[in-house]
Amino acid sequence: MSRRNSRTVLDRMRTPSGIPGFLKTASVCALIAGLLSPLSQAAASEAETAQAAAAANDYCGNQCSDILPPGQNGNATLAQILANQAFGTQPEHAQDQLGPYANLAKGYTGLTNDKINNFFNDASFGVPADQVASTVKPAGRGDVTIVRDKKTGVPHITGTTRYGTEFGAGYAAAQDRLWLMDVFRHVGRGQLTSFAGGAPSNQGLEQQFWRHAPYSEAELQAQIDNAVATNGERGKLALADVKAYLDGINAYIDASDSGRYFPGEYVLTGHKDSVTNAGKIEHFKITDMVALASVIGALFGSGGGGEVNNALSLLAAQEKYGVAEGTKVWESFRERNDPEAVLTQHDGSFPYATRPDAPQGRALPDAGSVTQEPLVHDRTGSAAGSSATSASSEAAKKALSSAKRGMSNALVVSGEHTASGHPVAVFGPQTGYFAPQLLLLQELQGPGISARGASFAGLSMYVELGRGQDYSWSATTSGQDIIDTYAVELCQDDYHYLYRGTCTPMEKVERKNAWKPTVADGTAAGSYTMRVWRTKYGPVEYRATVGGKKVVYTTLRSSFLHEADSIIGFQMLNDPDYVKGPESFQKAVQHINYTFNWFYADSEHTAYYNSGDNPVRANGVDAEFPVWARAAYEWRGWDPAANTADYTPPSAHPNSIDQDYYISWNNKQAKDYTTAPWGNGSVHRGNLLENRVKKLVQQGGVTRASLVKAMADAGVADLRAEDVLPKLLKVVNSSPVTDPTAAAAVGKLQAWVAAGGKRTETSAGSKKYADADAIRILDAWWPLLVKAEFEPGLGSELFTAMTANLPVDESPSAAHGPTGSHAGSSFQYGWWSYVDKDIRSVLGEQVRGPLAREYCGDGDLGACRDTLVSTLKEAAGKTAAQVYPGDDVCSAGDQWCADSINHRTLGGIKHGKISWQNRPTYQQVVEFTSHR
Repeated sequence: MSRRNSRTVLDRMRTPSGIPGFLKTASVCALIAGLLSPLSQAAASEAETAQAAAAANDYCGNQCSDILPPGQNGNATLAQILANQAFGTQPEHAQDQLGPYANLAKGYTGLTNDKINNFFNDASFGVPADQVASTVKPAGRGDVTIVRDKKTGVPHITGTTRYGTEFGAGYAAAQDRLWLMDVFRHVGRGQLTSFAGGAPSNQGLEQQFWRHAPYSEAELQAQIDNAVATNGERGKLALADVKAYLDGINAYIDASDSGRYFPGEYVLTGHKDSVTNAGKIEHFKITDMVALASVIGALFGSGGGGEVNNALSLLAAQEKYGVAEGTKVWESFRERNDPEAVLTQHDGSFPYATRPDAPQGRALPDAGSVTQEPLVHDRTGSAAGSSATSASSEAAKKALSSAKRGMSNALVVSGEHTASGHPVAVFGPQTGYFAPQLLLLQELQGPGISARGASFAGLSMYVELGRGQDYSWSATTSGQDIIDTYAVELCQDDYHYLYRGTCTPMEKVERKNAWKPTVADGTAAGSYTMRVWRTKYGPVEYRATVGGKKVVYTTLRSSFLHEADSIIGFQMLNDPDYVKGPESFQKAVQHINYTFNWFYADSEHTAYYNSGDNPVRANGVDAEFPVWARAAYEWRGWDPAANTADYTPPSAHPNSIDQDYYISWNNKQAKDYTTAPWGNGSVHRGNLLENRVKKLVQQGGVTRASLVKAMADAGVADLRAEDVLPKLLKVVNSSPVTDPTAAAAVGKLQAWVAAGGKRTETSAGSKKYADADAIRILDAWWPLLVKAEFEPGLGSELFTAMTANLPVDESPSAAHGPTGSHAGSSFQYGWWSYVDKDIRSVLGEQVRGPLAREYCGDGDLGACRDTLVSTLKEAAGKTAAQVYPGDDVCSAGDQWCADSINHRTLGGIKHGKISWQNRPTYQQVVEFTSHR
């Protein structure tokens, strides 16, 4: 597809479609900072005193750094939006972290400790007096001050009361992300199209999230009430914090509305009139926090599900090979506990969701009987018609997928192996690349709170990932299975089901949305109703028959109705009187019910803990497949009214203190701990970190710079080229390659492997790859060779079913991969382990945990070689335009652009593309020098 022709802003504003790309992936942004009134000399002196006090409690010794592109300021006035669209100008601090972040991709090779802050921000507490850009007393309050620094505009919030501190956090969040927060509270409530327009991508967002968290207003409030009631004094404190935070948000809404400096998106979407100021920005309320939390939890902290797809691929395997052999084949591809998988925790065994010897209660569907439960009904206007239905359905599948798939990583080294004797950590979460960013930076200093770091916009009453006075913490998505699928037998009709022997009506939950065109989104008027049928075993996802009986398949998530529970853990992490070492850190994160790997470092210790409410399953239940909705197969101790159950104890979760080093890149946590995602085998992107960090530890003398270099080097490596391509070439070169096209391709691939197998520019800013031909050839070859290697042996039906469980490829430019294009995250999901194990087996090499049979050439080396050579020749003949066909961001054949990271607009401000990196969005580099 050729690059789209651009039009001027005036041309755009003459048409209902308004600003192209604006609100096409969610419709977001927020305003520039609020009106800053000058402070008195006494108030300024008070602010300086507060900043000095914060610095006095900083034990990092100027060795804490962080970065969060594109910039702190996620707000823009209407004038700034129009200027950005017309001339590319940026509001202050909208993208000043993007350049340093991008530059690391080529600048890491010569990195030293003294150059780290060329690519990161100084994350010390406080702001030096000569670096203060502004000082504000929000709403004229005397108990809180917001100081912003000149370099990045990050708010440093200091309160003399806890209420004031949280009020300031809410006020600052609204200054930086009001429109974004407003959009996502509507996403969580399934009301985005009514608020921001009916673009297919907006339809997709609300459909994706509301299907899994279809809460009523009463249920949202009940989750707050439950979190408060079950957590004693800390629960009461959390409620007070949230209320103060909301007061701060709403104070900013009122001030910006009356002062007419609210985000310009409210005008563009028809909520405010730019001339008369008519219209209203709705205040935030406490239930909005739960709606927001449900979105974040669904994106990053809810592992599991997929049992119906697992069942379909198992049935296909059994149909192909018979029950016994088919099950063996399926298990070999599932790699539940692969002995070659890279682990975060090196020692110990933590059995969870393991395969039972004699599975009980399994409820596999009859062949051809599975249909997905429709979500959208009663379409009218632009929502009606087959093309509209297809567009919104496709958008729902892709909604924020780059964030949902995760790319968080962590590298943590014990002081025993560092140059200073203090632990070093480089870690951070991947939340995708959006404009503005889903996260924001802040520093909070007040009674019982002392932290700096990143928080999700609208949930920033606490720092969620960052540093305290003498410790730092971060997380990666862990993905262990906390979602199960039940086969619920129907009775009476299609909307009644058997619950413990009683025919029970399903609960119908609906959300009706309607929209009309605006300047921001010209989608014609339309409407639809989203309808979810709920049972005590969770929302209905599919309908099928099992043994001829009509059933619905429902999904039960342990965090359902518990979206607010994790607030206590985050409160503890921000409390310097609670977290005083690795043990108290582990206790804090045990209060987080979402599925994360948590990492910790202070000046003396490191630690790790895997969080999540892991349900205790009935004996014999296999978590991989649907089971009958009967008392014998329910979670142990399950209370359907509250959705609580017995959970595995903290000691059963992978956990460790002072291991020699930790790495995590969404890989397997520990031995016998089954991860819900497929693909945790011999080759995983976690190996890219493991190989580099292990080597550093063996050498000793690890520094902040050397650990950043290891992360950055892994971040530009092609996993296939580093860990699989050498074995493929070994087969290809087992006999002389006589075909000129194939021989030339082999030469280019070998040279690339020898150079390190990186996807990097020839020089910074060249927008051309070194080894460009080799990269093009491998990008073209991989899907061809996987299909040719495995489909003949598996058969088309089983091969297709297996690719539904695990996509074949996820190269940076692979739009067909799970993250889509321009998303940064790459090489998390793919068939690299399968190819690796199969090729090694054909070569006669030792393979622990091999596939059930050999596939390439049916196990014959010569035939396997022929397959690889023929597909390599085909790949080499593909042009760049064929391999990189172009899209609305890039022209066909532009390899660098196809890989590039593009911040997806969630509002009116756009940013330029940056070179590909496989790296967290928010990232810390820490080395504490002392301890309290």
